[in-house]
Amino acid sequence: MAFEGLSDRLESAFQRLKSKGSLTEHDVREAMREVRLALLEADVNFKVAKDFTNTVTERAIGAQVMESLTPGQMVIKIVNEELTNLMGGTQTRLTSAPHPPTVIMMCGLQGSGKTTHSAKIALMLKKQGHRPLLVACDIYRPAAIKQLQVVGEQAGVPVFEMGQTDPVTIATEAIKLAKDQGYDYVFLDTAGRLHIDEDLMNELKAVKGAVHPHEILLVVDSMTGQDAVTVANGFNDALGIDGLVLTKLDGDTRGGAALSARAVTGKPIKFVGIGEKLEDLDVFHPDRMASRILGMGDMLSLIEKAEQALDEKKAKELEEKIRRNKFDMNDLLDQFQQIRKMGSIKDMLGMIPGVNKQLKDVEVDESQFDRIQAIILSMTPQERENPDIINPSRKRRIAAGCGMQVEDVNRLLTQFKQMQKMFKQFGGKGMGKRFHHGKGKRKRK
Repeated sequence: MAFEGLSDRLESAFQRLKSKGSLTEHDVREAMREVRLALLEADVNFKVAKDFTNTVTERAIGAQVMESLTPGQMVIKIVNEELTNLMGGTQTRLTSAPHPPTVIMMCGLQGSGKTTHSAKIALMLKKQGHRPLLVACDIYRPAAIKQLQVVGEQAGVPVFEMGQTDPVTIATEAIKLAKDQGYDYVFLDTAGRLHIDEDLMNELKAVKGAVHPHEILLVVDSMTGQDAVTVANGFNDALGIDGLVLTKLDGDTRGGAALSARAVTGKPIKFVGIGEKLEDLDVFHPDRMASRILGMGDMLSLIEKAEQALDEKKAKELEEKIRRNKFDMNDLLDQFQQIRKMGSIKDMLGMIPGVNKQLKDVEVDESQFDRIQAIILSMTPQERENPDIINPSRKRRIAAGCGMQVEDVNRLLTQFKQMQKMFKQFGGKGMGKRFHHGKGKRKRK
């Protein structure tokens, strides 16, 4: 995950502060010197890093902090607040036009992930009940239209295209269609280049002048570090962007672009790409990101991911089956599939305060989930409903079907029996009653 190196360096700097019963101005300045070096190593813009540490130092050497019973904690609180301010302070929502459709113009250099993230945002809006339309305005890059059609189909979002026609005409006709057919969001996937040039900017200005988009989003590759800030400045100067979408924030990028882009351009980060799947997109929350950088976790994001991934109706059905001791392999498979929808297990653990520090160097083998699912999928419906019938010959068939060993099948069956035994103990003590009527009394018949 991005910021991992920065988090480690900051934790080291703050550990020394927390170990002191009282702080001097020298202690604070030494810690801020380490913080500045950590920010520069994370590829944060030099001026941004300097201004940030100067602001924290000025606040931290005040009497309120120095005379506090926990001065180290007070300094960390100030750093958290200033990090949040650095990245925008509060979440900035996507614009919504008073009279649909809302036109969003997606810009960025070639290879930044513009086409994919157009579909990602459209999918997110579709899940919220909107009717988005994707528009293919990139008529230069080979297979650009086809790529948009592919990701549009995966997202279940229609794509408007007119082949190699002028992009201004394409955008204008797409908006007419959206008004006629009731689409409430239109995403213009515009052309990119390997670098900013005059032809590109002139075309984007022409599209902007013709359709007057309600929002211009710039898609920036976080892996490019300081270049990302340069690109953001170039597009902002020429077009006047309204927000940023940072991609590849799940990689080993040092994260400096996220901390610098908002401060340098003055434009908010609205979304962050955290993986290759279309669902791997997060709304950007500056306060939550600051907490994660400082190793404080991010429970709100974890809860939101769980709410989106877990089916409430299925959860109630599962609870009833556990209570009646009817939990089977189909239920286990379903639980694994719902957990995987939430994303990387290690990332989820990192959102729990304190856990990210303890498991920092632990490698989570997420392929185990795939192996378990493969074994269950190799079983017949009858075997999944009643694993007790799985004899040695069935185990050999299941193992051969999923390309694993009989020992792997035995291990899963043993673990499953242990789960059933545990659920039976809970069920006998009124587990279902506690879930449904936690505050009430048991209902009498």
